[in-house]
Parts: sequence; C-alpha cells; structure tokens
Amino acid sequence: MSDLKSDRKGGGVLFSEMTPPDGAEQQFNDWYNNHHMPSHVYGVSGFRSGQRYKIPDRPDYLAIYDLASSETLTDEEYRDRKYRPDAPTKKMLSEVIAFTRYVADEISFQVRDGLTIDDAFDAGMILAAFFIVPDDAVVEFIDWYETEHTPMLLANPGWRMARHMRIVDADPNPFTHMMLHYIDGEHVLDSDAVAASRATEWRQKFAALDWYKPHMVMYHRHGKRYHKGEPEAATFTLDI
Repeated sequence: MSDLKSDRKGGGVLFSEMTPPDGAEQQFNDWYNNHHMPSHVYGVSGFRSGQRYKIPDRPDYLAIYDLASSETLTDEEYRDRKYRPDAPTKKMLSEVIAFTRYVADEISFQVRDGLTIDDAFDAGMILAAFFIVPDDAVVEFIDWYETEHTPMLLANPGWRMARHMRIVDADPNPFTHMMLHYIDGEHVLDSDAVAASRATEWRQKFAALDWYKPHMVMYHRHGKRYHKGEPEAATFTLDI
C-alpha cells in the first residue's frame, strides 16, 4: 500500500458513529465487517480506506473512512448506495441508534518522525477532539494547532499522528473543526509532553476564551483496516 504523504494531504474524511440495538451487537458487527464497510471501501472509487473503532466498555462504534475528497460523497456512485441501500443495509440502518455523521476536509496531518503513514494508522487508539471555532479565530487557531500544539504532542513516543480537519457537514452538533490523534494507549495522555503542550502561553490564551470547549472522545481500534490495495478488494462481491 502506498505510503506517500501526498496521497493523503487534502483528502476527506467521513466520521460515522452508530450504536446497535440491544441484543444485536453480533449481527451489527457481522453486517459492518462483511458487508457495509467493504462495500464502500472496495466498491466506491473515492473511498481510499476504512477503519472501525469502539468506545471502551460500551457498544458504541465508530467508522472512519478516508476519501479522495469530501466531494466523493456527492458523487452519484456513493449517493446511489446511500439513498438506495440494499435490503440488509436498509434493515440495519433502521435499527441503529446514536447516529452521528461528520464530513470533513483535511487541513493538515503530521506523523511522528521515523514512522510511516501505515505505522500511524496502526495505532491502537484514537482520540477525537471537536471544536466550534468562530470565524475570526480560525487563522490563529490553525496556526497554534499546527506549529506549536501538534509538534509538542508528537514529542511523546506513543503519539503517532495528528490530523486536523475542517468539518463541512455536521450531524448532530455544529462542530467546525475535528482533530484525530492516533496514539498507542490512554497512558500517553499522562506524559510530560502532553502536560507541556497544555501549559504554554498560547494554549492558555485559547483556554480562557468562552468558545474554547473541546469535545473529546477516546476509541479503541476494532478490527482490521480496509483498503483498496488488499487482495480482498479485487474479489469482493456483495452477498444480498
């Protein structure tokens, strides 16, 4: 699989959470692993890869799809699947709860020195941070996050990658920016590097502002990463 950073810069992301109905978690996972995710990653040209995650100790699931761009979701190929789903998908989507959907364009990403993109994607956990950033603060917020905050986080050996996204379609909350941090585990949050990143004058300036209220959620990686370069992509067919 390609590891070129140019393959990722400026791409899009679909961030989608679902919770299966009571008593149907196994069926939900079977549908998602063997039907829903491969049908998108293998079957829709603008989908590059997909990875599932789960909130620890709760049946709440996340899927992150990497896209050629957010406009992939306006293509007829994707819209046909979304608005004319096959029978298994229509049934499952009518039963899931706690649905969220955020579509975003990637502003930037930074990978820890010595790691490849694939190394970063293999992280065991992901920390998602959401913000509602006022228009007049966006330029400085991006500057701080990219030039100070992220490099300081990546000084931690367990912090593999940080991605910064501008949200273009938000449901249900009106977040404007999403950060995806790929980390080895919860222990990295207690590191000196993280403490230092929170103690800078620039970060304290933002923390004092009324709008600076990050919403953060931690997820464990769940299952394999799906991508078009794997052998299964060439032979996959929908069993409906």
